[in-house]
Amino acid sequence: MTRRHLASVRPVRSDRHDRSRAVLATALAAALMSATAACGVGGAEGSSAAEGQPKRSGKVAGEITFRTLQLKPTFTGYVQGVIDAFEKKYPDVKVTWEDVPGEGYNEKLVADAQAGGLPDVVNLNTDSFQLLGDRGMLADVARLDPKVGGEYVPGAWEQYQLPGKGDGVYAYPWYVTPEILTYNKELFAAAGLDVDKPPTSVEQFFDQAERIAAASDGRFSAFMADPKGRLPGDWQKMGVPILDGKKAAFTFDTPKAVEWVRRMKKLYAMGAMPRESLTKADDLAQLYGAGKLAFGPGSPGILKDVKRNSPTAYAKTRVAPAVTGTLRHIGIYTQSLGVRKDTKHPDAAAEFAKWVTNGPNQVAFSKQVTIYPSNAKGLADPYFTDRGDGTDPETMARAIGAEELKSAELDANTPVEWTTQVGDAVVREMQKGIKGEEDPAAAVKNAQEAANKILAQQQKRQ
Repeated sequence: MTRRHLASVRPVRSDRHDRSRAVLATALAAALMSATAACGVGGAEGSSAAEGQPKRSGKVAGEITFRTLQLKPTFTGYVQGVIDAFEKKYPDVKVTWEDVPGEGYNEKLVADAQAGGLPDVVNLNTDSFQLLGDRGMLADVARLDPKVGGEYVPGAWEQYQLPGKGDGVYAYPWYVTPEILTYNKELFAAAGLDVDKPPTSVEQFFDQAERIAAASDGRFSAFMADPKGRLPGDWQKMGVPILDGKKAAFTFDTPKAVEWVRRMKKLYAMGAMPRESLTKADDLAQLYGAGKLAFGPGSPGILKDVKRNSPTAYAKTRVAPAVTGTLRHIGIYTQSLGVRKDTKHPDAAAEFAKWVTNGPNQVAFSKQVTIYPSNAKGLADPYFTDRGDGTDPETMARAIGAEELKSAELDANTPVEWTTQVGDAVVREMQKGIKGEEDPAAAVKNAQEAANKILAQQQKRQ
């Protein structure tokens, strides 16, 4: 339900993880043929992100390199068109575009970083941003371009801060995928639920899932367990404090977090979720398309797959705003463009990254694949506001997702401190609690202890 979700997008992380991280990442991977990865930037291993920041000269000129991941050949025309238009506007700039395969990408990223051979502008996802940011290789784009932050959705902009680095922002937000709620109206009705009243809180979601499981007689499940994708988004939506005020320690060991594990444990025992979904979520579109899940994709991109592969299930699909809870947090998955900290042409690199991520260019890209602009002006385009006659799921998903991005409170994204390593440690304990191998209270306590050990190690390295 979340990730650097934009609320859960650092993953809404779904919300810095695809707190629906798995769901949102899967959507983009399917749509972009794994083009949801990142690219590298040069810098010295272990250097501070705040040190040695580039300074602009006022002259937009020079030869810069731009790396994307596996966008060729599907999007060659789009990307090259964006480059050509930029070079026409800035004739003193030459952009060399390199597109790399996904195989062994992170290993290549680290090797390029160590060799100082990374490009000036680089496509980043959550994990690659973390790899480069932790190593101090990214320019603070808030310093390079002090006024540009206001052009983006606040949650997308703010999620590219780094732990312990103040207000610096180390990437330009690119495209995003927000979290939505989809459900099979026939299975909903079969459980005695009102199809016009989908859940709006995590607690309501669990209540409805329990009724669905009780009515299904084992014929279908309510939802995918996917704790990696659901946390910390679900907890944030329930009002669980993830960090203390100084962001020095995790504080999610609370009665509400324990209640989340208890509810998940009960639902798991009832068969409300496919048992294998506790460790993986890859079969979401397939299971939903086969009528085996009441709650469907949380991502518009996966909904597109359902439309193509399972028209019967698509015709039964209703779309609603994401479950947000009292804090109105949503989950989003994001991509960004980082600027190499030691680039020789900071003006050209910054202007190019801003150009790629401006409103018109993001809207044009969104019309080729199911993604959304992180740029506020892009979201105002009629393509994202038209709901048609209100019956087509894909059209409704696009409009609902865009509205969420514009109006939801996105300032409480998954904390940057909730790294992949932290998330994995927490999920290991949650799996034990949900399966009944560990008491729910002990699972949450042990998860917080493990998370704080990792956080302390991270802070030592800074």
